[in-house]
Amino acid sequence: MPRPFDEGSALAQSYPAASLIRRLAAIFYDSLLCIALLMVLTAIAMAVSNIGNSGPVIAVKGPLFRSLLFISVFAFFAKFWTWPGQTLGMQCWRVRVQRADGQPISYMQALVRFLMACLSLACCGLGFLWSLWDKESLTWHDRYSDSRLVVLPKKARKQ
Repeated sequence: MPRPFDEGSALAQSYPAASLIRRLAAIFYDSLLCIALLMVLTAIAMAVSNIGNSGPVIAVKGPLFRSLLFISVFAFFAKFWTWPGQTLGMQCWRVRVQRADGQPISYMQALVRFLMACLSLACCGLGFLWSLWDKESLTWHDRYSDSRLVVLPKKARKQ
């Protein structure tokens, strides 16, 4: 059972949809984090593959290793999308992924969202551009995962 967000669900439902610019900005921030994650995993794999060998044997070329990298990137997004609903890039741009009722998405919704986002990118970004014509400003991965990317209000400064 997903845990509720801090705000009341009626308030969380009324947040405006995130614009394409905000989405792309958050993607840029998160892509830097994902590149760092992939670099660390590759370095570890290369170090482990060279243990006990006399020469440099790199076992990071095969489909098993690529699958591990793909699953690692999914795990990164799934963890942050399901709770607290924001990756670091999304926090910087005050956007959050949630269900239509304002609650956190499930791991299954995160999986569908991730796979459809990959497909959206593979189609030259058409799935993202779709939000420009959609009445609710939803992308393909929003539609298929039954989730929304919303803009959170600015927090008031404490004095």
